[in-house]
Amino acid sequence: MDNLWIKAALVRAIKTIAQTAVATIGSAAVLSAVDWRIVVSASLLAGILSILTSVAGLPEVHLAETQIEDADMDDDVTIEELLKVLAETDDDDDDDDDEPEAEDEELEDPEDDEELPQ
Repeated sequence: MDNLWIKAALVRAIKTIAQTAVATIGSAAVLSAVDWRIVVSASLLAGILSILTSVAGLPEVHLAETQIEDADMDDDVTIEELLKVLAETDDDDDDDDDEPEAEDEELEDPEDDEELPQ
């Protein structure tokens, strides 16, 4: 499963790099005002931090390992098989909206009940 962790960590890092680049570029008023050294520097730093944070654990890897064990798949599972299993899990999770929605209640103002002096 080390291969799966590496792929998941790299996907997260690439997404983080892209998000950081978009945010850094978006902070400039015009395209000519973009400081590309800062964009590259901040994006690479974000990618490095993402990889270091992934060392603590990736929930999608744990989920994939659990799904592979539940489906009695081999450790040499292909990405396509894994994506199919994870997609089935996501579809099952979307149906679990059992929580009732909160109802809006109007709060009464106690001062409204008092009579005004005449």
